[in-house]
Amino acid sequence: MAEITIQVAGRAYDVACRDGEEEQLRRLARLVDSKAEQARAAVGGGGETRQLLLAALLLADELNDIRGGKVAPLPPDTDSALADAVEQLAARVETLAEHLESDSSAA
Repeated sequence: MAEITIQVAGRAYDVACRDGEEEQLRRLARLVDSKAEQARAAVGGGGETRQLLLAALLLADELNDIRGGKVAPLPPDTDSALADAVEQLAARVETLAEHLESDSSAA
């Protein structure tokens, strides 16, 4: 099992992945970071939890559009594991946002 550090929304996260999947995870992190930046620009603040939640929702919306045929699917040469990994990462971000939200409301 490999462990790498990724940057999302200005914070570093240590994440474990299978050996050989490090670069794929870095690409996914860049995608999530890009969506987090879009979210930050859209809401102009509002805290990290809200920013990550909105980023996850943006990713989920794109995935929903792809599944619903509203946008062209990924090219055939695109690794389907990449699409699955994005979906799993979006779910993890949503879970993280829920935990962060519950932690901040408890404080």
